[in-house]
Amino acid sequence: MYNIPYHKEKDEKVIREFIGQYPFAFLSGCDKENRPIATQLPLFIENKNGKEVLRGHIMKGNDHHQAFLNNANVLAIFTGKHTYVSGTWYSNPHTPSTWNYMSVHVKGEIRFVNENELEDILRSVSLHFEGQDHQSPTVYDNLPLSFKQKALKLIAGFEIEITGIDTVFKLSQDRDAESYQNIINKLKEQVGDAYVIAMEMEKRTKVLFQKK
Repeated sequence: MYNIPYHKEKDEKVIREFIGQYPFAFLSGCDKENRPIATQLPLFIENKNGKEVLRGHIMKGNDHHQAFLNNANVLAIFTGKHTYVSGTWYSNPHTPSTWNYMSVHVKGEIRFVNENELEDILRSVSLHFEGQDHQSPTVYDNLPLSFKQKALKLIAGFEIEITGIDTVFKLSQDRDAESYQNIINKLKEQVGDAYVIAMEMEKRTKVLFQKK
């Protein structure tokens, strides 16, 4: 991980909101031969019995399922918006360009759950993406019973007990005030990811430069 102190996000509320906003994560680990594996899936952070956990589900029988059965140590990576930042936008333009981005890395131990817990996970996931619309025909409780009975045999639900969280919110915090504001202005001229990064930088302006 890009481990620079001034690029760390320390506010737990911000970190939780980030995971909630960008739930589609990379979940990685190693199989019994120490070969790396990874899969992409939505993960949701919850508080259970006073402990922070991530919950999700995967298909049974795939390489990642077998790997996690043999090695419970996993790493989940949540990535947000990112964008190119030109060195020409700095007060000293004779500077290498860079990339601004936001990322949260969560380490933990995975545990596969029973069928009742799996159903609860599937219910929560479907309701989340259907905007908590309990009447939607695609939420778990409204699916045909015959389909659910078949699907549950093919899916493994899990919880990851979180053992550590690290972050990189690389948003030009190391630049002078003039460069920082100019980067924001240049990114605002764009759309999509660049504009979102500009807004994230703008929220931090006062705290970064209030003592400078």
